[in-house]
Amino acid sequence: MRWWLWGLLILLVLLQYRLWMGDGSLAEVWRLHGQVEAQKQENERLRERNQALDAEVQDLKQGQAAIEERAREELGMIRKDETFYQIVEEPDSSSSE
Repeated sequence: MRWWLWGLLILLVLLQYRLWMGDGSLAEVWRLHGQVEAQKQENERLRERNQALDAEVQDLKQGQAAIEERAREELGMIRKDETFYQIVEEPDSSSSE
């Protein structure tokens, strides 16, 4: 083989190596693309969470109704003039047989 043919072959191998293995290679681009997609999904999940929290903050700022609802649901609180009734259902005995 002639020397210029060897030179072209070596150049081709070097360029292929860089394409598949070096910085900016196709493998790295695919990996980064996957990371970008994962980050987009995480950002969307956090955006939805932030919207829910913002709505909750707005409810709490608007009045006593939201605060009272949270106190009732989360803390089991009642007003002075109310009577608390707790309904306890007995377990279904037919399902255990």
